[in-house]
Amino acid sequence: MTLEGKVAIVMGASRGLGEAMALHLAQAGAAVVVAARAEKQIDPRLPGTIHSVAQTIIDAGGRAIPMRTDVRDLDSAQACIDETIKQFGRIDIVVNNAAVRIPGDIEHTMLRHVELTWQINIRGPIMIAKMAFPHLQAAGGGHVLNISSGAARFPGPGPYNDHEMTARGDGVLYGMSKIALDRFTQGWAREVAQYNIAVNSLSPRNRIRTPGNSFFGNDRENPELEFDDPSPMGVAAAWMCQQPPAAYTGNLAFDLDVIEANGLS
Repeated sequence: MTLEGKVAIVMGASRGLGEAMALHLAQAGAAVVVAARAEKQIDPRLPGTIHSVAQTIIDAGGRAIPMRTDVRDLDSAQACIDETIKQFGRIDIVVNNAAVRIPGDIEHTMLRHVELTWQINIRGPIMIAKMAFPHLQAAGGGHVLNISSGAARFPGPGPYNDHEMTARGDGVLYGMSKIALDRFTQGWAREVAQYNIAVNSLSPRNRIRTPGNSFFGNDRENPELEFDDPSPMGVAAAWMCQQPPAAYTGNLAFDLDVIEANGLS
């Protein structure tokens, strides 16, 4: 099964996991809307833009358009949906990959970063999926793939004695937002199953050190630019979006588990 004739929107696709998923969806035959804010590289720690990713797909013989999209801005998000329909005539796949990871503990997290996490990690995916919904219906069904994280796992009950580790780590906000995204995934999957629309979640089984994942610990003046290979997320995402929506929905999957269980490479 291929994705020939299908159209995919990949949010947060200018680098890292989003880039990998955009490339693999294109390799499977989909036309890809490469959606993110990055039109120009303005920080050496964040290589890649929507234009560079779209051009990579085109150079490989695929179809892609870059689309500047800010998921915090509902007008910008709606414009992405509308332009996709204008350019390609349909939407079959939506990958909600845009996210922000604010390290540190709640005590020291700025209020604007609380709001930023809510807007990008939770409200953004819900609104993008809702905006795309009528077009997925019109296409006869499709896939919404929400990109989650192992950080969604609960830390378990106390007592706790690792306060220093907690303060240095990913913090509460990121894991909380990904738990919310997983709950949205399965809840909405039940609601839209009647329309032949699958809603699944995909997470890296292990940490993948991407530009975004390592941003806060990366020195701007002397950045480390040797990043981990994100292709397992691309392989798993492309496979998941090729499954019959009615038969494969409501999964909270991990990339390497999908690859190993289905003999992918």
